[in-house]
Amino acid sequence: MNPNRGATIVLNWLSRSRAQRIAWLLEELNLSYTIQPFKRNANGTAPAEMKQIHPLGKSPTISIQAPDTSLNPIILAETSPIMAYLIEHFANEEKRNTLVPEKWIPGKEGMLGGETEEWMRWRYFDSYVEGSLMGTTQVRLVFDAVKNAPLPFFIKPVTNLITSKVNAEFLDGEFRTHFGFLENQLATPPGGGGYICGRELTTADIQLSVPLAVALGLGVVPRGEFPLLNGYVERLQREEGYRRAVERVRSVEGDGKGFMLE
Repeated sequence: MNPNRGATIVLNWLSRSRAQRIAWLLEELNLSYTIQPFKRNANGTAPAEMKQIHPLGKSPTISIQAPDTSLNPIILAETSPIMAYLIEHFANEEKRNTLVPEKWIPGKEGMLGGETEEWMRWRYFDSYVEGSLMGTTQVRLVFDAVKNAPLPFFIKPVTNLITSKVNAEFLDGEFRTHFGFLENQLATPPGGGGYICGRELTTADIQLSVPLAVALGLGVVPRGEFPLLNGYVERLQREEGYRRAVERVRSVEGDGKGFMLE
C-alpha cells in the first residue's frame, strides 16, 4: 500500500527553522513529499511570500492535497498539530505504536492513573518543548541579536551591559535548570531506553531536537556538565530518518546547512 494514500504533500521549508522536525517525521513515515524552499530576509525573518500560505507567515507549514481533487488542499501550521495529523492519517500500526507511546497499562484502560509512564512523558514533552524550553531559547537568541547588532558606539556599551547582565543573572541559570532536568530524565527513562520516553524514538525526541541544538550551540553551559544530554543530541544526529531528511534538504539547498544539528 502507498504510504501517501494518494495524497500529495508539500513541506514549505524555511532554512534553520522548526520545519526540519516535519521533514524528519515525513522520513520516519516513509512518505513521498516535495520541499518548497523559502529564503530568509537579510534580517533573518521569514519572507512575505509565506503569508500567502498561512496568515502568520511562519514555519513550519505543510500542504496536503487529498486524492479527491474537488477538495481544497489542507494547510497545516505549528509543529504539534502537523505531527498529530500526519501520524493519524499516514502512520502504519508499527509507527503509530512507537512514535506515540501506548497510552494505557494493560487492564487499566480509561482508569485514572492508568496511563503508561512512556505516554505521560510523551504528553508532557509535547507541550514542554514549545513552551518552557523554546521560550527560554528564543529570549536568549533575541538578546544575542541585540548584543551583536550594529549600533552607534555610544549606545553599544549600554546594550552590552544589559544583555550580559540578563544572560548571567537569569538566562544562564534557566538553561542550567532545563539541562539538569533533561539530564535526569535521560538517566531515568522507562525500560532503561536511550530516548526521552523510553526505548523507542518518539515525536517527543523529534520535537526536542531543535531547541536542544540551538541551546547547546549557544554555548551557554559547558557541554561537559551534562554528558547524557550531549550524547542524546549526538544520537539523534545518527538516526536514519534524520539523516535522510538532511539529504533531502541538501538536494534542495545544496549544502544541507538549513538543519540546526548540522
